[in-house]
Amino acid sequence: MDHHFVGIPELTGVPRVAVVIDVMRAFTVAAWAFARGAERIVLAGTVDEALALKERHPGWLALKDGAPAAGFDAVNSPALLRSRDFTGRTLVQKTTAGTVGALAVADAPLVLCASFVVAGPTARFLRAADAGPVTFVVTGEDGRADEDRACAEYIGRSLAGDGVDPAPYVRRAGNSRAAAELAAELREGSHPDDVALCLEVDRFPFAMAARREESLTVLRPVPAPAPDLRD
Repeated sequence: MDHHFVGIPELTGVPRVAVVIDVMRAFTVAAWAFARGAERIVLAGTVDEALALKERHPGWLALKDGAPAAGFDAVNSPALLRSRDFTGRTLVQKTTAGTVGALAVADAPLVLCASFVVAGPTARFLRAADAGPVTFVVTGEDGRADEDRACAEYIGRSLAGDGVDPAPYVRRAGNSRAAAELAAELREGSHPDDVALCLEVDRFPFAMAARREESLTVLRPVPAPAPDLRD
């Protein structure tokens, strides 16, 4: 099956099936937020839009990448979110790459957002849906981010079955520019544990689907089949 791997600038038209990858850190953070009880995540195109959505909807929380900022309740760090309680809450997320990529393909019939922590469930969801060829949107560095490309290739290989060894893909991600910058604390709003948390494979049992809900693009966790231990 011929899958496609593209950066955001290379997107043309509307793909039938899109998997948007942001390992460090947007869709690792999103998965952690769902694991901590969030009901849904509204993806915002700009910082101003994120703040406006929060203002119009009392009780919503907003998060972004970079340093803490007025009006935002959290930053784009899995380590800084892992002890938060988001039970029943709606989060608004704005990041430099991940949310931009998801919004770019929001009109596709099926959009999944993924990172290593939900890689296996994402592949199994696609297999169960008999989704056909997938367009993998490699969001970081205009499609050149090796951590995102490695995760995309791992999910692509895993579409044939659950027996793919993740170690080479995780090793590539761990040697990426993004991992080095996070480890060196060159990115604001980060935590020393972020890299390790972003490199965990299948930490969570769900996939994450983005759909249009009225005028918003909303990310929600979706059930995925259990691993086939015979693979």
